[in-house]
Amino acid sequence: MPKRYSEPPIGSSGNDGARADRARPAGPQRRPGSLLSHRHGEQHNSHRIGWLRAVVLGANDGTISVASLVVGIAASGAGRPQILLSGLAATVAGAASMAAGEFVSVQSQADTEQADLARERRELASDPAGELAELVEIYRARGLYPETARQVAEQLTRHDALAAHARDELGLSDTLRARPIQAALASAGSFVLGALVPILAILAAPQSKIAAVTTTAGLVTLAILGGLAAKAGGAPLLPGVVRMVVWGALALALTALVGRLAGAVV
Repeated sequence: MPKRYSEPPIGSSGNDGARADRARPAGPQRRPGSLLSHRHGEQHNSHRIGWLRAVVLGANDGTISVASLVVGIAASGAGRPQILLSGLAATVAGAASMAAGEFVSVQSQADTEQADLARERRELASDPAGELAELVEIYRARGLYPETARQVAEQLTRHDALAAHARDELGLSDTLRARPIQAALASAGSFVLGALVPILAILAAPQSKIAAVTTTAGLVTLAILGGLAAKAGGAPLLPGVVRMVVWGALALALTALVGRLAGAVV
């Protein structure tokens, strides 16, 4: 017959405590200034998700889109003034588009989050017992004993019921909360920074070498961006670099081909 396990009683005798102390494995003691005393101060990468996505997307898009446009126009035989004007126009239009698109997208996410929270507030007011039962079931499904799950649910409900449901039922947290304005500004600013690379290449390169210099500068920038994004996100370095460079090279090659085939200023 399989063994049955039950929770230890909440109140235990002094002998039980002594036995537990003797059974506890020896290990490093908690000392002021030690790593164990600062466990809650450890750094993770999830807090960077919100701004990291917007910054990487903006810089990547700025470099690839403007560099591709410059390479395509240069391949068609246009002069430096036309190439520079096209690059500047693409920078302004791209930054505005990135900001608007990111704001609308993230604001939609924020609206959905607020609607879910408002619904939870109504349900907590109209059916507190049912909402408590939901939390109990969530914690029980995660592996807690039924009695422990109820104790946890009751204590968290007394502390902040809405926060408990937002986190454990809806999966919302302050770290991953939608921030539309932050995302829009990060996307637009990083797009401009990424677009500066092909703009500077236009100004610095000889007329006949604008396409080649822009391509080289763009690919190097994409490799750096891929490495920085991987490092900031705690991901392996090489796959992030290769991913950026391969897709960037493909975009540059396709645009150069179109420009050469067109043979005219876009």
